[in-house]
Amino acid sequence: MTPGADPIMNLPELADALRVLLHDIERAEHEAAELIEAVLPEHRESARNLVHYVAVRQRDLRPLQRSLSTYGLSSLGRMEAIVRSWLLTVLETVAALAEGRHRQEIWGPLEDGRNVLLRNRDDLLGFVHGDQRTTRVMVTLPTEAAHSTTLVQRMGRAGMDIARINCAHDSESEWSSMINSVRALPDSVRVAMDLGGPKLRTGPLMPGPQVLKVKPLRDDYGRVSEAARVLLVESSKLPGQADFASPPLAIPVKGLQKLTFKIGDKLKTEDARGRSRTLRVTDLGPGFIEVSFTRTTYFLTDMELDTKSGAVITVAELPEVPQHLYVRAGDRIHLLRDMSPQPATHAGPHRIGCSLEAAFSDAEAGQRILFDDGKIAGVIETVTTEEIIVEVVRAGIDGVKLRAEKGINLPDTTLRIPAITEEDRFHLPFVARHADTVNLSFVRSYQDVSDLINELERLDAQRIGITLKIETKQAFQSLPRMLLEAMRWGGVGVMIARGDLAVELGFDRLAEVQEEILWLCEAAHVPVIWATQVLDTLARTGLPSRAEVTDAAMGRRAEAVMLNKGPFIVEAIESLTSILERMGGHLSKKRSLLRPLESFDLDDLIARVE
Repeated sequence: MTPGADPIMNLPELADALRVLLHDIERAEHEAAELIEAVLPEHRESARNLVHYVAVRQRDLRPLQRSLSTYGLSSLGRMEAIVRSWLLTVLETVAALAEGRHRQEIWGPLEDGRNVLLRNRDDLLGFVHGDQRTTRVMVTLPTEAAHSTTLVQRMGRAGMDIARINCAHDSESEWSSMINSVRALPDSVRVAMDLGGPKLRTGPLMPGPQVLKVKPLRDDYGRVSEAARVLLVESSKLPGQADFASPPLAIPVKGLQKLTFKIGDKLKTEDARGRSRTLRVTDLGPGFIEVSFTRTTYFLTDMELDTKSGAVITVAELPEVPQHLYVRAGDRIHLLRDMSPQPATHAGPHRIGCSLEAAFSDAEAGQRILFDDGKIAGVIETVTTEEIIVEVVRAGIDGVKLRAEKGINLPDTTLRIPAITEEDRFHLPFVARHADTVNLSFVRSYQDVSDLINELERLDAQRIGITLKIETKQAFQSLPRMLLEAMRWGGVGVMIARGDLAVELGFDRLAEVQEEILWLCEAAHVPVIWATQVLDTLARTGLPSRAEVTDAAMGRRAEAVMLNKGPFIVEAIESLTSILERMGGHLSKKRSLLRPLESFDLDDLIARVE
């Protein structure tokens, strides 16, 4: 025996330990009877099984598991979907061994609970395309999908099973266009719509100068290897906002259409720094000229370009240079209720708005606060009705740029705000009419779930499914109670927002937390969506990292995997479907040693709400 390991139980001791567990679940079921009876009839057995699972997981089962394995019996690692029957079957087997008897065909009934999960999966998430995988692929639709039926068709052909629309972006008109394109796909693709929820973000910063830097390519010796090239386009000829990100770079100008050029002509100017620059015409076209230059040039709104004829071309509106606060450990950040634009600062103290007013009434001194997905960590020093003063305790090695519209997390703060905002309530009728599933963002309590159910009942939208997005510490800790509340509805699912959870709970806890959510949802027969940064590098750059391929493979343990948007999203869908097909024969629900499940407390679950 391994030093320090528990002694192996004999068969009578194993039987006694199993009877204790059965007694635990009977007591828990009795105490939670009112909650169980409140759910819809078709969810009642699932609710009962969820209570059984939480009750069993209050104990450390590892000594029992080791002893059962020694006798070649089930180690309880696959009991989630049918807890009581599994324990009874194992107890009967132990008793039969103790009495020298054998029971035949003891495994048949154990499939029933998993069949319930599969039924619930199909009801909520629809059916997968093809027969080589069972895990659904959910894909976030970009804004371009509202204007490109072709893009949606390519996504559908690549293997998209569920199209996700984030109501925090775009408008109902654009959502309608997206949905029409999805509904027109030859294979049935479900539509899931995320409610925006309350926004806890940094406020605006004062605009920067309207300057655009363009530089030539240089070799290792600093010599120009390729001249810089830009298109000067008559601003009235641009179909919309100029694209300053992708080549060829188009700079809007005024006065071009009245002039005539030939290749080789030169334009003279002084750039934003007062440096003299010469631009040479290298190509011509209707409404534009291409110019090249070999010295770095800072173009400025209203900058004048002189032609040989003496006429002047004027640079039109350029984008503002994004501003930021440069935050270092030890700095102070003043979060303001006032959302007026604040000046950019490169040394503390810094001042910036906070979009959520509830933070100024609910946050307390000593609580943690995180910015921009945890890149900056601080501790609250002072809270008033108008500002929160934060001491920065971590901000990279040399500091971090904090920009407007970056997320703020308050993992220690109980924010007394509903998950459904007034804007969400305004959009819910549209969602109820058009979506197959509504995803509830920022859900943190069973009251939030009840609020959504009440709204859907008011809209007579019983056909629509609901998915709880678990993205905060409070949501994770409240998950069992929220699941029981959600079971008053028809289709129910859970989305693991792993990025937000990692920020809230700490990156070192993410692997543990997602395991516990998977276990708990399997016990409740609730399908899970594995979300956040799946094949993110592939979707953005066209080339995946090795780590994210492994991560995508682990998503096979959930009922669906979500991809975010990116220029290479079609390639990401194709890659994910291939990974899921290959993993289908190797991995389903992972089973692990069952130490006490301390994140969920049975007494909290069954306690009466005052």
